[in-house]
Amino acid sequence: MGPVPRTLELFYDVLSPYSWLGFEVLCRYQHLWNVQLQLRPCLISGIMKDSGNKAPALVPRKAQYMASDLRLLKQHFQVPIHMPKDFFATILGKGSVSAMRFLTAVNMEQAAEKAGLAAEQARGLLEKISTAPVKNQLRETTEAACKYG
Repeated sequence: MGPVPRTLELFYDVLSPYSWLGFEVLCRYQHLWNVQLQLRPCLISGIMKDSGNKAPALVPRKAQYMASDLRLLKQHFQVPIHMPKDFFATILGKGSVSAMRFLTAVNMEQAAEKAGLAAEQARGLLEKISTAPVKNQLRETTEAACKYG
């Protein structure tokens, strides 16, 4: 009997390509590394605000570095990453609040453990994204990510 797996929290936002890479790599290697992956939906915009940081897309040198970095990481980890053609409209205009609220609602209902959601279940979760409990949970998870620094 080996050591007990440690819990590894992945605070993620679907807006972040680094979240995608982290998710793919952690899912791929969690058994080798003996970790139990806990997915924690949060808002990267809240983390950026809390840290006084700006999104890489808003800082030309960061954006340039990120594009190069993601090409290398995509190749190294063999993870399909494709930037949207209308990057600014999608990433900065649309944002991820609705998506992250949906994922928070899924997480709260523990439906994430299932292989798929029934249409009725998905509709019910979509209805919850505007509720106070879901909004508060997403805010609390984002604050928890910020506390880690």
